[in-house]
Amino acid sequence: MRGPMAIQLGSARLAAEERHLVAGRRVGLITNHTGVDANLRPTADILAAAGATVAAFFAPEHGLRGAVAAGDDVAAATDPRTGAPIHSLYGAHGERTKPAPAMLRGLDALVYDIQDIGSRFYTIISTMALCMQAAGEAGLPLIVCDRPNPITGLLPEGNLVAPGFESFVGIAACPMRHGMTVGELALLFHRELGWGGEVHVARMEGWRRGMWWEETGLPWVMPSPNATGIDMALLYPGTCL
Repeated sequence: MRGPMAIQLGSARLAAEERHLVAGRRVGLITNHTGVDANLRPTADILAAAGATVAAFFAPEHGLRGAVAAGDDVAAATDPRTGAPIHSLYGAHGERTKPAPAMLRGLDALVYDIQDIGSRFYTIISTMALCMQAAGEAGLPLIVCDRPNPITGLLPEGNLVAPGFESFVGIAACPMRHGMTVGELALLFHRELGWGGEVHVARMEGWRRGMWWEETGLPWVMPSPNATGIDMALLYPGTCL
């Protein structure tokens, strides 16, 4: 492998060249502990520095801090730093997988920034799709901060979800190892699911499709309690079955 390269994440691009999308706006931030930059600065702080008010958080499976075990209920809470509500988007029995209209009241936009692992059944990408649907229904834009696929943007593998068999672990027809970034997935879901609404991807700079995680120069923040490193991410598309 080549040595580490500098990647400018989508969150950095959003706060700089595209800050007009969030400055002066009340945003709902869909994120967890992986929503950080190369210096481990949380996306909430990045948005605040860009002039946005993070008025609500939305937590996927494993919770806002990534400490909830797989399949366990994620409870609603309040962020101690900002006083903003933390809405749960994951219930142990399938509840709350999509933001309710009341959760979106008073918001001007939704921002999504979570590190994916590269597999279709990693539920955070389904959460992104359902937030897209809710945002479209509420007339809010969804802004997706792009991040690298840790197991490269090449070599898609595995079957597609057959029509009629979509679920929270396979919300749209993409391969088991999908080979896409979260931004690319957002555009795919927007087209394939036909849920409408405005979707904007804050793109990365410096990422190339053949890059493995070690080549990005970014720190590995465990996306979930068992996602210990790149070896796990590489094995996951086959072993999670």
